[in-house]
Amino acid sequence: MAEFADRPPFVAESNAQDAIGEERPADSHPAHDEPGVGPDAPEPGRADASGRREDLQRASHEQEQDEQGYRELDNALGQRVSNYFYGQVHAADATFGFGFPSSPGHAPGLVEPDEVSLLLRDFLHPDGYDVAAGKLQTKNLLVIVGEEGSGRRAAAFSLLRDLLGEHVAFRSLSPANSLAQLASPGYLKARSGYVILDYLGETGTTAVQDFDIRRLRAELRRHRSFLVITASSAAQQRLALKEFSVPWRPPEPLHLFDHCAEHLLRPDVPEAVTAELRTRVSELRRPADVVAVASNLSEGPDAALEALRDSTKECVRNWFEAEPRTEDLLPVAALAFANRLPERTFEELVVSLDTCVQNVGKSNGDPPEEDERPPQAAATIGQTRARWKWRAVGIAEAVQRTDNAEDHCRSERRVEFTSPRVRDLVLSNLHELYGYELWYPLRQWLDQLSLEGSLAVREEVARGVALLARYALAEVEEKLLEVWAGGLSSQRVTAALVLQFMCADEQLAPHALNLALSWTEGRGQERAITATMAFAGDLGSIYRLDSLHHLWFLTSRGERIASAARRALVLLLATTEREPERARLVLRYLRTRAQHAPAGKDRGIALGIIIQILGARRLNSAEPLAAFLLRKDPGLSRQFGALWRVVLHSPYRANAIAELCRTLVALRDDESASSLARLLGEAMQGDMDDRQRAALRNDLPAALHNPRYSLPGIKQLAYLLLDCSAFTT
Repeated sequence: MAEFADRPPFVAESNAQDAIGEERPADSHPAHDEPGVGPDAPEPGRADASGRREDLQRASHEQEQDEQGYRELDNALGQRVSNYFYGQVHAADATFGFGFPSSPGHAPGLVEPDEVSLLLRDFLHPDGYDVAAGKLQTKNLLVIVGEEGSGRRAAAFSLLRDLLGEHVAFRSLSPANSLAQLASPGYLKARSGYVILDYLGETGTTAVQDFDIRRLRAELRRHRSFLVITASSAAQQRLALKEFSVPWRPPEPLHLFDHCAEHLLRPDVPEAVTAELRTRVSELRRPADVVAVASNLSEGPDAALEALRDSTKECVRNWFEAEPRTEDLLPVAALAFANRLPERTFEELVVSLDTCVQNVGKSNGDPPEEDERPPQAAATIGQTRARWKWRAVGIAEAVQRTDNAEDHCRSERRVEFTSPRVRDLVLSNLHELYGYELWYPLRQWLDQLSLEGSLAVREEVARGVALLARYALAEVEEKLLEVWAGGLSSQRVTAALVLQFMCADEQLAPHALNLALSWTEGRGQERAITATMAFAGDLGSIYRLDSLHHLWFLTSRGERIASAARRALVLLLATTEREPERARLVLRYLRTRAQHAPAGKDRGIALGIIIQILGARRLNSAEPLAAFLLRKDPGLSRQFGALWRVVLHSPYRANAIAELCRTLVALRDDESASSLARLLGEAMQGDMDDRQRAALRNDLPAALHNPRYSLPGIKQLAYLLLDCSAFTT
């Protein structure tokens, strides 16, 4: 059978082989051994029956696991994150809440000239800039190779602007794009600039890549367009792109500081202050840090010096340099993956981590039985809660908090870091200073939490692991994410949440995408389902078309994976509540797929997905999603109307009428219900012929006789939608 994972998801899958529920993909469970083989084999009939029962039981268990996982994901994505700030907060580089930063080019799409101007406001040409500009001009393709934070992004846009002008918008492409796709006919536009930021490379042979690069360069030259790729030195595909690569180093810190602070540093500043400023700036390595210091000069040299001295970083460093005892180190290490949890919950987690540490020297990593635990454990009970007063001063504390600000009676102590940045610094020091003796039991403990912890605990674990990925990406992928993605539903949800939180870091987001894509390519059903979960959240918000393409591709796989992909498409739309433009993109994509799906199985898949979309509910709510989105953005009526029109002319007609009735019921109390009904009706009936309009005018009034829909005002809305006299008062 053809391997689905080898087909590019950007091509319409009109040649998919098996109907939903009939496919046996390469990554499904292996076939059972043939019955009747061997001396102890049972009778063939009994073996067949027993095998079928086992298959049914396994399928039922898998379905239950998958449903549980998506219920948890619904809850996680539906949460409204609140951030509490007590006192002064310095978090210039932090990301709060459930989202991601939106610097130019981070998400694929157009980068407008104003955004480029803002990005290049403090850009200074370093040594080697002219060499890079000359190579781009002659070859139309350039790869900037340098460390993260070295100014590669700004350099890419600056080079393109020099060639194409200040008033040209550039297009940022997904790091998952292959060179072969970019070189395909019709992809590139004339006199255009393209960037691929944080490119991860490809695994194809060098000869194939070299052929694709030559095709791509020929297309670029033919269109007089230019492509700049940024990549780290560790990225793949170095040999194939060596001819087009230039090493990149940031400008000297003091030169950049003088460039940015030319009009901000007053001449009356004491010489000692200026000297300290310049000394500390010379130690910085990232251009963004130098620019931040110069920006702080607008508030005075003291503010800039305070930021440079970084008392928070010094406090964390001093705590670790004092070599804390194990009884203090373990709670702080646990807090890095369990921040802001209730103290009673956190204490249980610390005890379980302590058990994992005690078991490091044992051959069996399982927790000891009750009667095997050290007899002195009961005699060493200390006043652990009181120790937070001096255990990690300036780093962590136990504070009285409440989830609901109005319910003060339900408040309880929570253990938390003093600021979000402290958590990141603690993880950095843990990774830099401690080795196997700490991290082996920590990984065991995290495995336990990913399997058995509550959703609240696993969300915090996911946040901590995503932060750890900044410093130990390979270890996080190999030892944690690969295992969890192929595990039980609780572990798969945890792995998907880690990828969501990795998207908050611009350097980690491409790695999160690459990892999710790898799980869709013959890596097992569980990992493919984990990928669908990841595409439904922030990963789908950043890499929109990539997520839509691959989710649609997965709907053609076996029923278990296809069901998860359909569920993820619904979630992807449900997470667009505050992004009307993204909602419009998702609906337009689904409409196009449905309209161009050939007759047969592919069209059946498309129609089934659309019915699920039209019948979707909001996250953590029973309100129809279509009604909510229409109220938020009436312009979406055109997209929803087109989807309804597609399924009204299909075997799903009865389902479409029922979902239309539910949507009208949800809209009836809205003050704009009448205009929304008119807009929706115009979009639905725009391309209908007289026979189809007559059928709709007959079916909708008949459906409204159902007691669930016979509510005041519904007939009037239906009258406006149909724009006819089909109803009598």
